[in-house]
Amino acid sequence: MIDMKNIIERYRGNYIAEMRKDVGHAPLMVISCGVIIENDKGEILLQKRRDNGFWALLGGSMEIGEKFTEVVKREAFEEAGIEIGELTLFGIYSGEDGIITYPNGDICYGTGIVFKTTVYSGEIQNNTEEALEHRFFDKTNLPDNLNKYDKRVIIDWTKDFQQVIVD
Repeated sequence: MIDMKNIIERYRGNYIAEMRKDVGHAPLMVISCGVIIENDKGEILLQKRRDNGFWALLGGSMEIGEKFTEVVKREAFEEAGIEIGELTLFGIYSGEDGIITYPNGDICYGTGIVFKTTVYSGEIQNNTEEALEHRFFDKTNLPDNLNKYDKRVIIDWTKDFQQVIVD
């Protein structure tokens, strides 16, 4: 009999790194979760990614057993040192722009689950393991070098959609 619990435990908390041991740089399908964090001026918090220098949402890949909201809360803390609350679903994204090739040659195809919040606490940390800096931007003054994977979401945010986006 196969011991599924032990097999799953190998991947828990480090799913992509463990899979890469088996598949190398081959494409992996992943679920990515991100969060639009707005301050009291209605500006969006973006991070300048350490791996590619592009501006992006806070977020990352789901680990085995995590809930969508747990992913964005974990990632906000890991990437910016803040805690977030009161999340609403902003959109579900898929398509060709979800194919990501990382600088090390790894390829992923991510379906993106994106939340929005105005509730956060703690001091935003710069120069973290994954981000060079964090900054708030208003809708008319976004940086030119937006991360390809997040660009569509960020542009949708500027349009003030009142319904959940499914694309």
